[in-house]
Amino acid sequence: MSALTGPARVLVIDDEPAIRRFLRAGLATQGYVVTELDTGLPALDVVRRRGADLIVLDLGLPDIDGTEVIQRIRETGSAVPIVVLSSRGDEAAKVQALDLGADDYVTKPFGIDELLARIRAALRHRLQQAGETPVFRSGDLGVDLVRRIVTVRGQEVKLSPREYSVLRLLVQHAGKVLTHGMILREVWGANTDVQYLRIYIRALRQKLEADPERPVHILTETGVGYRLRVLD
Repeated sequence: MSALTGPARVLVIDDEPAIRRFLRAGLATQGYVVTELDTGLPALDVVRRRGADLIVLDLGLPDIDGTEVIQRIRETGSAVPIVVLSSRGDEAAKVQALDLGADDYVTKPFGIDELLARIRAALRHRLQQAGETPVFRSGDLGVDLVRRIVTVRGQEVKLSPREYSVLRLLVQHAGKVLTHGMILREVWGANTDVQYLRIYIRALRQKLEADPERPVHILTETGVGYRLRVLD
């Protein structure tokens, strides 16, 4: 999984419109950004463009079998997590999909809570493989990088997508100074006016710091950028 700063992007590949609608609604409630396909071959282009952080894949597709989709994705060298969601419940189908490189296998009919748990587990595993800690803690600040949940003193704090993107980047490089330019490129995609960044840092401090005027988490490195302090 690529080190993204925004919400996880889930690619759903299933030829049943009702299943896609159900998954779209369930995933959206958890903050995932959902893209849908009803055939398998276009998924290869999505993977090549690194346009998905996780794939939910049906095996019975009209253009190409889902097992071949798994095989082709893995042949590209991509480690994007793949959770199979299929009506094929026999052991041979599960073994084949897992051997080809699927991360998990859920049989239809399914419960959305179970599927969401499997998705979180797959994302957590990829984070650990990439050397990232799924849950970051520093003093009274906690950031769950899988669930996209931020807490301060045990209470959940609601952040806007852009606020979370800035914080996520700081968490990824906790303890290190990030320049204004780097943050702007990673979060905004270009060297936007640094004043935008200052506005979002101020908003984050209002939500995360006990005293925003004397921050202990997000520190300013004058003339350079910002650093997320790592506290015991």
